Amino acid sequence: MGRESTWYGGTVTAGAEPESVLLPGHDVPLGRYTTVRRLLPQRPRRMVGAWCFVDHFGPDDVADRPGMQIPPHPHTGLQTVTWLAEGEIAHRDSLGSTQSIVPGQLNLMTSGHGIAHSEQSPPAHPPVMHGLQLWVALPEAARHGEPRFEHHADLPQVSAGDARFTVVVGEYGSVRSPARMASPIVGVEVGVDGAGPIGLTLRDDFEYALLAMSGQARVDGVELAPGGLLYLGEGRSSTTVDTAGPARLFLLGGEPFDEPLVMWWNFVARNHDELVAARDDWSAGRRFGTVTGCVDPPLPAPEMPITRIKARDRHGRTVA
Repeated sequence: MGRESTWYGGTVTAGAEPESVLLPGHDVPLGRYTTVRRLLPQRPRRMVGAWCFVDHFGPDDVADRPGMQIPPHPHTGLQTVTWLAEGEIAHRDSLGSTQSIVPGQLNLMTSGHGIAHSEQSPPAHPPVMHGLQLWVALPEAARHGEPRFEHHADLPQVSAGDARFTVVVGEYGSVRSPARMASPIVGVEVGVDGAGPIGLTLRDDFEYALLAMSGQARVDGVELAPGGLLYLGEGRSSTTVDTAGPARLFLLGGEPFDEPLVMWWNFVARNHDELVAARDDWSAGRRFGTVTGCVDPPLPAPEMPITRIKARDRHGRTVA
């Protein structure tokens, strides 16, 4: 085991390749009723493959509360991946899609050049809400395309001992998710029934991170608790996870994404001027369409920062 040191609130295991960086996340209000733990982007690590945004919410007791209530809002330049461990969320978008999601199902929305949607717990919702909201940055070849929405009620699984691997996006082992992605990427929920070591099969041309949704795990000598994200780096063909008991983990991975990005509000773009154009279009009722069936008014766009937002690469370095 290598020497551990603290770096921007995380833990780096030194003297071993590849590195492991623990990203503990921070709380962010989302709408009026939900608080999430934001795990990406962070200063030590902005992306994992094309995964550019990771929120973990719950488990929250919403038996006597409205649950998630996010009014219509715009997106451009990304895909949204919604994954639940508990609860129910109703999706509506400007394509006319209306689709509730429950645990074990995937909602995948591809914004292309622009889409709007709402995410709201239905009035008669389950008493607990727990899940992930993730963004995937679209590469240049796909980010100007037409928007689309996919719902997948049945996703492939593989088992190994006490572990069940649900392939949410991409390919793991011998199975592939039906979700249509725009770059080499993988997202897998790992459900573990008991304590013991679990082997993860990886690709050495991908970079990976492991998120704990529930239960305790230990990887590379680092303790991973619920709400934490452990960046595993590149160059691994496998790794071992030790769990203290039942656990629910989520594996993120992908080919390193080398296109510089700017991210602001709900937009992923390549430069400041694109962000300004997207904000102006949303405010003027252009490009993103209208979400029907939602009684709440659309979210107004915040004011742009006074200074120009600079594009950064996946390491957080400013790109001219």
